[in-house]
Amino acid sequence: MADTCGQILLGSGLTVLSHPLMYIKVLVQVGHEPLPPSLGRNLFGRQVYQLPGLFAYAKHIIKIDGKVGLFNGLAPRLCAGTIGTLVHSRVLQRCQDAGKYEEAVLVLIILHSGRHQFSVLPQTTKEMIARSCATIVTHPFHVITLRCMVQFIGRETKYSGVFDSIITVYKQEGVLGFFAGLIPRLLGDVLSLWICNMLAHLINTYAIDDSMSHTGEIKNCSQAVTGFLASMLTYPFVLVSNLMAVNNCGLAGGLPPYASVYPTWVDCWRHLSQEGNMSRGNSLFFRKMPVGKMYAIDQKRFF
Repeated sequence: MADTCGQILLGSGLTVLSHPLMYIKVLVQVGHEPLPPSLGRNLFGRQVYQLPGLFAYAKHIIKIDGKVGLFNGLAPRLCAGTIGTLVHSRVLQRCQDAGKYEEAVLVLIILHSGRHQFSVLPQTTKEMIARSCATIVTHPFHVITLRCMVQFIGRETKYSGVFDSIITVYKQEGVLGFFAGLIPRLLGDVLSLWICNMLAHLINTYAIDDSMSHTGEIKNCSQAVTGFLASMLTYPFVLVSNLMAVNNCGLAGGLPPYASVYPTWVDCWRHLSQEGNMSRGNSLFFRKMPVGKMYAIDQKRFF
């Protein structure tokens, strides 16, 4: 229990610190570009038209809503983090308790056969179950968080608090409204977990010798690198999930011209892919202007 409380406190602190970054990323994902492109230089020193980066975007938000405005949607996100940690910890413990016998049998098989590559499968499966349960339980708060952020575009006040937002979503969309964008988010989480763990396991098993010095640090580094690679590969799922969470919800950021009304998340994926926007919002630095697009000053977006 003490470990869980520590995880909640640490997670809450990191959530508060990273919230402005997520806020700006979500607005960029939706397609909101409040500042016109400016002439700058890329990493190679060439002059190119660039979109405003993280700090310029943050200054724009502060100018309109003050520094407090950078933390819109923080309350439901903290709720999601706390509940998600509790659910993840409880489910993972149940999975570990239920699988002790199966693990013992599997260890004997592994030791007898020497096939160490299969030892990662049980733990990854348990982690997948725990993460999926936490994601499903906390997704309603995730939806509310995103909608509180996207209100910045149309200056709405439709989602003003956690409980009021819950009532608003239920009245307008029913129970299903709380799970808008859940499927691509689950798929992205599962794929990211398996890609990360399997790649890290292969690297640690076949590329790193246990006789090497600083083996523990090298393995931790490989885990971090594979985690970053997995997040890059599964980013389109995150983008589609966030867009579907605010799609056609009555906010300006979820309606044309910022977004089409998508019947399903597959339609959203297909539309983004056709326009070449599958990585929109992935980077908040050195953002280059989209090729073949025109900037509309009045609507603050590209066409």
